[in-house]
Amino acid sequence: MFDKMLEQANVVITPGAGFGAAGEGYFRISAFNSRENVEEVCRRVKKHLA
Repeated sequence: MFDKMLEQANVVITPGAGFGAAGEGYFRISAFNSRENVEEVCRRVKKHLA
């Protein structure tokens, strides 16, 4: 998943499991960015997961 998001969407993700058991099965993009950038990343991720 990391490689796919980086290569196809130019988005770096972090496995959710790195943030504890509740994060298993999820991934984290960033908590420290502008709303506009987060919305753009969401568009890119949605496009490549569809």
